[in-house]
Formats: sequence, C-alpha cells, structure tokens
Amino acid sequence: MRVKCVLCDNIEVIENECSLAKKLRNRPIHTFMCESCRERITRKTAEREATGNFTLYRSPDTNNDW
Repeated sequence: MRVKCVLCDNIEVIENECSLAKKLRNRPIHTFMCESCRERITRKTAEREATGNFTLYRSPDTNNDW
C-alpha cells in the first residue's frame, strides 16, 4: 500500500496486511506520518518541555453513560 506523509508529502510503501494499513483503510480520519517527521516532532516537543513553558492541552475524559 502506498501512503503519503501529511507533513512532508513523502510517499512510502507499507505492507497491505499490517495493522497500520488496515487502520488507514478503514478509518479515513487517521493519517500517516513518516518516521523522520515523527522523530522531528518528538525531539522538538521534548525541547519545548525542557524549557518549562510547555503546557500540553488534552481533552478531558468524558464518560457518557447512555
């Protein structure tokens, strides 16, 4: 399966049977990010966390008991 990185538009080939390929096929909201972009974002995030001025905003866990 050919996939395109959402940040650098690099095209890579992944196996059709792997779990990532299945996730990308079945859930269009999921996007692919190449390993070099993932490492770059991880490194830059760690640098920002080290400054002490970094706040990670996450959505609160909501348990809707329908």
